[in-house]
Amino acid sequence: MLLSFDNVAKTFPNGTLALDRVSFSIAAGEFVSLVGPSGCGKSTALRLIAGLTEPSNGRVSWTGAKPKLGFVFQDAALMPWATVAKNVRLPLDLAGTDEATAEARVRDTLELVGLTKFANVYPRELSGGMRMRVSIARALAMDASVLLMDEPFAALDEITRDRLNDELRELWAAKNLTIVFVTHSVYESVYLSSRIITLSPRPGRVVADIAMAEPKTRKANFRMTPLYGERCREVRAALQHDVVAS
Repeated sequence: MLLSFDNVAKTFPNGTLALDRVSFSIAAGEFVSLVGPSGCGKSTALRLIAGLTEPSNGRVSWTGAKPKLGFVFQDAALMPWATVAKNVRLPLDLAGTDEATAEARVRDTLELVGLTKFANVYPRELSGGMRMRVSIARALAMDASVLLMDEPFAALDEITRDRLNDELRELWAAKNLTIVFVTHSVYESVYLSSRIITLSPRPGRVVADIAMAEPKTRKANFRMTPLYGERCREVRAALQHDVVAS
């Protein structure tokens, strides 16, 4: 296993218990979605993985050395006064990466997300989907092997969201990434994931851990298959059980 949550709880200074007795493990190369209602602790779990906050009880641990992490937020959070290339290069500059290495990383990462022709364009000239691609490129620029994504496509229209879902799956397979993805969408989670962990309403507890047995390479028409519908019903039933049980 790459990462483990062992009986993790998180209480905020105001007394809010966000997560309670959460345990799960993630293996290298998995695409795991955390799904649940608003306020169930999905984003808190992601921040615990990133090391941006510490558990109140229990343990979040890595097997071996902690890998390089990339974090993608719901808001692309780009610097409006900087070009696409300079936005992607920001974490490299902050880390003191030498000029030649930084230039090569930016070039390779922009090619990976299909934005090579937009290197010198400013964020205001890009669509929402393209800005999110820049955010993903910036997260990968540090050669991250683990990508943490907090509802990155929630604000996009359905067509753009589906297209970026397709591109993200291709990126996951091409780079052999480990991805932990937070979403409210059952449909998105079923299409993207190799596993889905559903959380109960606050305090968040793991109620279901559902493996997607489908092959790693999935085409867009998978969304039209009976199997996709069956998986969506399974996840939705788990979420509804969470609500009733709470």
